Amino acid sequence: MSTRESRGAAGSGNIRQRSDGRWEGRYTVGIDPGTGKQVQKSIYGKTQKEVRERLRKITSEIDDGSYLEPSRCRVGQWLDIWLKEYTDNVKPYTKYSYRITIQNHLKPAFGYVRLSELNTVMIQAFINSLVRSKEEGGKGLSPKTAINIHGVLHRSLKQAANIGLIRSNPADACIRPRGERQPIHPLEDEEVGLFLNAVKGHRFEALYLVDLFTGMRQGEILGLTWNCVDFRRGTIFLYRQLQQRQTKGDFGYYFTSLKNGKSRTVTPAPTVMQILREQRGRQNEMRLRAGAAWHNDEDLVFTNELGQPLSRRTVYKNFKAIAVGIGLPNLRFHDLRHTFATISFQSGDDPKTVQENLGHHSAAFTLDVYGHVTDRMRRESAERMERFIRSTIAR
Repeated sequence: MSTRESRGAAGSGNIRQRSDGRWEGRYTVGIDPGTGKQVQKSIYGKTQKEVRERLRKITSEIDDGSYLEPSRCRVGQWLDIWLKEYTDNVKPYTKYSYRITIQNHLKPAFGYVRLSELNTVMIQAFINSLVRSKEEGGKGLSPKTAINIHGVLHRSLKQAANIGLIRSNPADACIRPRGERQPIHPLEDEEVGLFLNAVKGHRFEALYLVDLFTGMRQGEILGLTWNCVDFRRGTIFLYRQLQQRQTKGDFGYYFTSLKNGKSRTVTPAPTVMQILREQRGRQNEMRLRAGAAWHNDEDLVFTNELGQPLSRRTVYKNFKAIAVGIGLPNLRFHDLRHTFATISFQSGDDPKTVQENLGHHSAAFTLDVYGHVTDRMRRESAERMERFIRSTIAR
């Protein structure tokens, strides 16, 4: 009932049938340097053929030096190690998002699976399940969120492969859901007028106006400092953004690089620079009222009454109240940035200028996001040409 092969050297093995009916293949992976004894491992299967084929593959890998012993580490354990030891090079908020993804999605799905047993089919089924219920009218996740979850798992498994815990990355061969760009909703001309009237006299009026007419991201405008505002040249230099820590017990503020890591200089309309001059005057008044309680250590342009950084949540909450008041409950703070881009295109700015003002990595990306604007511009161009043709023919 057993098939035996030579047992002396590393890579050798033998097969036998156990009393429970299963077949066992034993193989030698080497010599323990501490005891001088052979180190043997076992594999199991339902049939002799199955075990023989697996044993032949393993012993062949041992012979040619490509054998990798299966890791006993479980996926959840590895994710904790990866997050702690291999993500110090990412931004704090990014690391926080990794932690939430691992906690809410990856550990519940794969936490107790052995790292060596995780395969592409398992990962693919998981990714598909994330979006399938949404496609069927349920409360599933969007394709973009599913892609992000896959991305976190893929990065962690890539590192596991790099250090030899697994032979290859099983997430490589997964087919990710097709991400569809969500439509943007910039303010129409009449809505811009409603918004401008609604913010008059508001404590964040200057912040909202500067953002609307420069297209800064929220972190960029909250982190804007006076040394980056050049009133003589009429420019604003952007090279970092303000973020808030999300660690339990630590919600302090910190500066980090811009989204694409590339600084930029924007030249806003003179009205924007005038708004900033008035903001500096208001801030000086706040500083005098606060006295010794004033602490604007970073020399931020927009602060609270004591010189401290503005809370993203507070700025957004006030913004949403304004949006609801003018009948635009779905308006997002980021839509001010979209509105700036739309106005820029409609005013005749070329794509390269708009791209540089927004800080996008390429003009092609800018055109992809704001294609609806260029469609409108093409129609308007055709209408102008039609008027010219008709006026010419009428002569």
